Amino acid sequence: MEWVKALHVISVIAWMAGLLYLPRLFVYHADAEIGSKQSETFKVMERRLLRAITTPAMIAAWIFGLWMVIGFQAVSFTEGWVWLKAVLVIALSGYHGLLVRHWKAFAADRNDKPARYFRIINEVPTLLMIGIVIAVIVRPF
Repeated sequence: MEWVKALHVISVIAWMAGLLYLPRLFVYHADAEIGSKQSETFKVMERRLLRAITTPAMIAAWIFGLWMVIGFQAVSFTEGWVWLKAVLVIALSGYHGLLVRHWKAFAADRNDKPARYFRIINEVPTLLMIGIVIAVIVRPF
């Protein structure tokens, strides 16, 4: 189980890196003129980050996490912290989906959100991560 746990942690770190960096790219992309060389460069960077790192890392994090929970029975579902973590991880996955939606809008030159919006939503994964870490380490329930 230790190898699975290590792969889970590595996957989560890569996933979080992508979730924190992609909105930052969106901040700068939102200010770039449509069709400009800068805008086209951001499209390539965003696509590569999402397809090569962020989405595969999310899938791996889910696989290794579920492997620990189901395959090794690493947690007891009678403990509240497990359910809190599950809700927060599902929220993080939903946030990932939101970023995919924004990425598709940028790719089609249809983004209608200002840079400030992306600066604000860039804080969401940090807050969810803090909640997940507290749930797992402190186990408040």
